[in-house]
Amino acid sequence: METAKLNRLGFLDGIGNRLLALIGSTFLIGTVGIALFFAHDQERMILSNHERSLTLLTHTVGSGLQTIMQSGSAEIAESYIEDIKHIKDLGNIRILRTNGVQAFTDNVTVKQVNELMGVDQFPEREIISGLTYSVSELSTLKKVVASGLSKSVTSLDNGNATMTVFYPIPNEEECTICHGSDNKVRGVLEITTSMQQAQNDIQGMRIRIVLIQITVLVLILTIVFKKISQYVVAPIEDLSSSMVAMTEGHIRQEADVEGCCEFRMMAACFNEMSEELARTYSGLQNERDKLTTIILGAREGIVVTDRSEEIVLVNPAAERLLGKNTLELRKKGFRSIIDNPEHFAAILEDDLKSVPDIVVYKGRMLQIQATTIYSNEKTMVGSAALIRDVTQEKKLENELRYLSTTDALTKLFNRRHFDSVLEEEFKRAKRYKLVLGLLLFDVDHFKKFNDTYGHDQGDRVLQAIGKVMNGHFRDIDHPCRYGGEEFCAVLPSTGLEGVQNVAERLREKISDMRVDGLQVHISIGVSIFPNSGAKSPDELLKMADEALYQAKEQGRNRVCIAPSKV
Repeated sequence: METAKLNRLGFLDGIGNRLLALIGSTFLIGTVGIALFFAHDQERMILSNHERSLTLLTHTVGSGLQTIMQSGSAEIAESYIEDIKHIKDLGNIRILRTNGVQAFTDNVTVKQVNELMGVDQFPEREIISGLTYSVSELSTLKKVVASGLSKSVTSLDNGNATMTVFYPIPNEEECTICHGSDNKVRGVLEITTSMQQAQNDIQGMRIRIVLIQITVLVLILTIVFKKISQYVVAPIEDLSSSMVAMTEGHIRQEADVEGCCEFRMMAACFNEMSEELARTYSGLQNERDKLTTIILGAREGIVVTDRSEEIVLVNPAAERLLGKNTLELRKKGFRSIIDNPEHFAAILEDDLKSVPDIVVYKGRMLQIQATTIYSNEKTMVGSAALIRDVTQEKKLENELRYLSTTDALTKLFNRRHFDSVLEEEFKRAKRYKLVLGLLLFDVDHFKKFNDTYGHDQGDRVLQAIGKVMNGHFRDIDHPCRYGGEEFCAVLPSTGLEGVQNVAERLREKISDMRVDGLQVHISIGVSIFPNSGAKSPDELLKMADEALYQAKEQGRNRVCIAPSKV
């Protein structure tokens, strides 16, 4: 009970957690996508603003420098640049000639200007050595000089990101007096600044986005969790509680679920199913009780197996008839219930078409009906055996058969049996081309026994003849009392010589015996198939009767054989 409850609670928690995880992951993916897009856009905007500010500063410095140079105060330009270098967060500022050499570090420009003006307008300065420029700077410088447009470049130096703006100083008309008109650009103003502040702004923006995203996600998941618990988990828990109660045997359950219409519909369907199941269960219980009563109270033994032929049911009658308990039967197996697996398998597989279903087992005659049951899909469902004790039935049946086929006075077969067996043996002999012998005889002067010594004496004579006949013929022969003092015998597979010998020895035995001191003689007529040419059992009997009449005519106490016609 506790395990089932824990499993159920874990299952329900799993549903809520999975729904929450699904919704949370979906929202997280969406918000992360939006955040990434927004962050990228903000980063681009911050960098663009930084670049715009630096470019504007460069233009301002460049314009101021241009104004100073046009006023002819070149020495002020150098100090102007030095003052600008002290601006906070400004990394580096240089004025480069078009060939990349930093200005104000040698006397090249001074000499060119003095030579162009024809007078020593500007004194020479002390040369500053050791100034170099990089290949990338030179490449950018050439592009700026060629286009006449400013250009910004970002770079990473020892882990610190910087931005450099190259601003071309145009060679305006006022400047041609000192510098000539060969070049459109007199030089390039290079200002480099650190991007640390921009990076700090970007990092702060990212942190704010993540915090906002986490806050919104937690808020949404909290709301979703409460709603899932209220509208999904709780109704399912109510339904599952009713289902668990059903599995524990409490069939009649009624779920009272509040919430959305889908769960109310589920509850209604469950209640209807529960009611129908309760009715079905009650009906099955009643039927099971009936079936149990029938099986346990049946006098016939019942043994049932499952699809693997493992015994699953043995009723008390089967244990009594087989002399084994259920455990013994299960241990030996279904096919060994009568200790003869081959015979039982033949009964089971033959389905009683040709294999005898009656076996003698432990002093009982048992009738066994066994079959294998298959489903509509031809799949084995199981096997069943029905066992009946037919000992008394067979005994009574044999007694009835004996009474119905035996003459009460002589204990020989009677006329009914004779007619049946003669027809059957005649058909068999004719079909398989066999020989068949028939004897027909009566007691000579039998009327004298009845008239002189009484009917009781006559009966004793008939009984004595019957006793001799029962000991004279083979087991396959059929000695019968035909009627009154007449007797007959059907001899299957016996030819003329054999039948003649049997008839003569019988006549001699009866002649040698004495019944209450009285001697008895018989006359015998014999007919043989196919020698006699008889076409039917009646014709064969008629020929034997004619031979008997002939024996009477010839003086009695003799054997006469019907003439051969073949």
